Amino acid sequence: MASFPDFVNENEIGKAKFIGELIPPVAPFDQKSGRETWTVAFAPDGSYFAWSQGHRIVRLVPWKKCLASFSVRKEDRSSGAGPRRLSQQDSEGSLLPGEPREHTIDCGDIVWGLAFGSSVPEKQSRCVNIEWHRFKFGQDQLLLATGLNNGRIKIWDVYTGKLLLNPDGPHRHYDGNMVKVLRGHQNWVYCSAFSPDSSVLCSVGAGKAVFLWDMDKYTLIRKLEGHHNDVVSCEFSPDGALLATASYDTRVIVWDPHTATVLLELGHLFPPPSPIFAGGANDRWVRSVAFCHNGQHIASVTDDRLVRFWRIDEKSPQAIAPLTNGLCCAFSTDGSVLAAGSRDGSVHFWASPRSIASLQHLCRLTLRRVMPTQQVYTLPIPFSMQDYLAYKTL
Repeated sequence: MASFPDFVNENEIGKAKFIGELIPPVAPFDQKSGRETWTVAFAPDGSYFAWSQGHRIVRLVPWKKCLASFSVRKEDRSSGAGPRRLSQQDSEGSLLPGEPREHTIDCGDIVWGLAFGSSVPEKQSRCVNIEWHRFKFGQDQLLLATGLNNGRIKIWDVYTGKLLLNPDGPHRHYDGNMVKVLRGHQNWVYCSAFSPDSSVLCSVGAGKAVFLWDMDKYTLIRKLEGHHNDVVSCEFSPDGALLATASYDTRVIVWDPHTATVLLELGHLFPPPSPIFAGGANDRWVRSVAFCHNGQHIASVTDDRLVRFWRIDEKSPQAIAPLTNGLCCAFSTDGSVLAAGSRDGSVHFWASPRSIASLQHLCRLTLRRVMPTQQVYTLPIPFSMQDYLAYKTL
């Protein structure tokens, strides 16, 4: 079996440009379990990169300074020097007042999930993207939520590294009361993601489950069926019109969450496996999927030691990159860089494929932010244009 369909020549697929990597400090127990990078995240304002580097530790790195260090070390890498190893001295040696500072947070348990947020109490719009356009560094509190192996969530102040909310101890600013429990999964929930306007929550987990929840009524909207194995990752497109889910069945499925329609299947094993084979162990498990903020590209991390960059209008990868034991991935805020974490605790960075969005695509992104698929088909426009706006032409 192959990683690409017969009509694709692997040698002709583009190779993603490697930018650099971050490696955690070496410790005597680094060869044991617990050093995995299970999750990475970029702050919505582009100020920080968060990285669960294993052994209960989360590292918050100023993103612009990290990129600059990759550029400075480009010549060192070409001459055979090793990749960058982070140190507190390296990050704070020449800081200016008000400049982001690097922090190391000991979360007390294995970190499975990271999510950034703002402490702004009231938002002018429910649209998360619009809210972050008016975010300014230092004027509001930037928060980091860490999901831990013990089932608890801790909230941290990104600027200071201080713990704000701890379910096991005293906390401030938050009352800690449970708002609602969404019941439906019969087993582990591996990942969840909000739609851009925060009106829908997608949750995926064991048992081939993909659930969509109404966050106004806290009820189940629908269950998406199509995967043949555990679903481990999910993410909405920036306009909320598409939902990408990754599964151990060797596929990434792109859905229309408004109609529960499968719009695109991105295979990682060819010929496509039967449901029985896909439902068992194989060497093409898809570990993670990420949507680029331009709405045109998707990245996937798979057990076949490859990272794939896809265009939403193509069924074969636009570019690939080598990655051993990859576990997670995320695009930077501007979509120019993909970060991927691995089992050895390191994070690798590649430049995203460059493309200029058409005016049609930009108009579609703008319209679909506020219009579900059902309303698209009520517009007095040609059927072909309706299908384009509904992503039926993928």
